[in-house]
Amino acid sequence: MPERVFNFFAGPATLPYDVVKEAAKGVVNFENMGMSVMEISHRSAQFDRMFCETQKNMLEIMGLSEDEYGVLFLGGGASTQFCALPFNFLKDSMTADYVVTGGWSKKAVKEAKFFGNVNIAASSEDSNFSFIPKEFNLTKEAAYVHTTSNNTLVGTQIKDFPETGDVPLVSDMSSDFLSRKLDFGKFSLIYAGAQKNIGPSGVAAVVIRRSWVEQARKEVPTMLSYATHLSKNSLFNTPPSFPVYVVGLVMKWILEQGGISAVEAANNRKAGLLYSYMDDSNDFYRGTAEKDSRSLMNVTFRLPSEELEKKFIAEGIENDLFGLKGHRSVGGCRASIYNAMPYEGVEALVEFMKKFKAAN
Repeated sequence: MPERVFNFFAGPATLPYDVVKEAAKGVVNFENMGMSVMEISHRSAQFDRMFCETQKNMLEIMGLSEDEYGVLFLGGGASTQFCALPFNFLKDSMTADYVVTGGWSKKAVKEAKFFGNVNIAASSEDSNFSFIPKEFNLTKEAAYVHTTSNNTLVGTQIKDFPETGDVPLVSDMSSDFLSRKLDFGKFSLIYAGAQKNIGPSGVAAVVIRRSWVEQARKEVPTMLSYATHLSKNSLFNTPPSFPVYVVGLVMKWILEQGGISAVEAANNRKAGLLYSYMDDSNDFYRGTAEKDSRSLMNVTFRLPSEELEKKFIAEGIENDLFGLKGHRSVGGCRASIYNAMPYEGVEALVEFMKKFKAAN
């Protein structure tokens, strides 16, 4: 086994190798303190400096102002935000709009219905979520409009978000956060589980407009209240120390690449190589998402038979290509090519796909 294989798992997912090596140093001795980053107090000056720098760098990458937005690092993953969001903002008699584009957005809808009215503003479920809807039935004066920017299970990605006017726009960006340039100032709240694109599992990033928090419901349990965490700069309780440390290293890595524009260019190049070969394979590798909805992060495809898919996945592992099995709910194959996947990994995958097709 080589020191480093190509990891196509959807999450937890590949991290930049330089980040992994630097994180290993912090596990042993953080800032020459003689202690691990997992051992030091979250009230220490060294930890606070790292924590605040991570928040600052994230906003810088997004082109957002610290005066207007806050960054929270919370436990419970993105799934907890399915509940926290409506708990804070879906008040009695109000309606929230949800764009349903996959399994995760369906889970978000389920949680929101505990708190108020939910309008399905658009859905592609009737077509097995193979495309992103382009028309939206929005509610006038809705509490907010919720979207899921990228869909890991089915390999689709929103290119054009709905225009919501004065209604707050929210997005679960767990699987494509900081992978492409967006007008992040359009959003009142963005949340993302770290384990797909910005760090290890165990922390969710929440980027929230400060002025919106002022409008939140007051009668919310302390730990689910955005106001609680924003007022304490996300240090109301002990944060997920090690995951935040790694997220901070990833933020520095993105800046070292040249920022989000450079990362997006690399992602377009990787996805272009893989999709181009699939389209030229005479349907041996058949993409499951419609072309104008294809994800740059998760490439989902089928082979001519399930037997061949099992063989493809098994032989991929033999060639140091891991994580090519599709999600259990949809089957097939999936290559997750997040920010940290090097171009050489996609090249190796395409070469393997060519050889596998020729042999089968």
